[in-house]
Amino acid sequence: MGSVQMKNMMEDLRLTGMLQSFERLKAEATRESWTSEELLDHLLQEEYEYREEQARGRRVKNSKLEKLPRLEDFDFTVKRNVTKTMIKELFSLKWLEQGRAMLLVGKTGIGKSFIAEALGHHACLRKKSVLFTSTSDLLENLQLARSSGTYLKWRARMAKPDVLILDDFGLRKLLAQEAHDFLDLLKARTGGRSTVFTTQVPLENWPELIEDPVIADAVIDRLKHTSVKFDLDGDTYREKEGAALDKLTN
Repeated sequence: MGSVQMKNMMEDLRLTGMLQSFERLKAEATRESWTSEELLDHLLQEEYEYREEQARGRRVKNSKLEKLPRLEDFDFTVKRNVTKTMIKELFSLKWLEQGRAMLLVGKTGIGKSFIAEALGHHACLRKKSVLFTSTSDLLENLQLARSSGTYLKWRARMAKPDVLILDDFGLRKLLAQEAHDFLDLLKARTGGRSTVFTTQVPLENWPELIEDPVIADAVIDRLKHTSVKFDLDGDTYREKEGAALDKLTN
């Protein structure tokens, strides 16, 4: 079989990684006197790496992450109670393997969303599905699903990702039906799936955020004993930037 036929077959079979590297590897095989098995091994490796790269790209795109930060880019020069040991622990993704929720609690600008998005990005690279959404968008889409009769499909879709990141939880109070649906979503997200919250409100104050006290107790009880909690405190990014600007003007 000639090279043209082989390339046509690769295209028909959608072996894009092989096809893109075929001429280069064929020339290298001739130059290095590879066996046919060695050439096939290299072609398969190229196809595997191509598909892995494409899959990573799809996971990142589908995650809806607003940014793609890396945990190693976390700024430790800002005075906060965040240590390299803590970041390394998060980076291990043990909390995800255990299917534990995570609460990142702290004031605006302390780095909650940065950590959450960096974790989401890292999880994507580790072959995990991720979805990032603000809590306000989540509630808006919940209401739309309720009004259009597609609530069960919406809940199934939100329950599916390995990691669901809910940014800025607690900016407004959850109404009774919203709270009920929210609890149902948490119940659906079991079996090795994790929900990450960024919030300014400590868990013990969540009854102020949930209209129905019974649902509030159920939500808090579900998160209190099994979630990973990080209370972030210290200077914010904006305070650091402000201090730097003050030095320039003084």
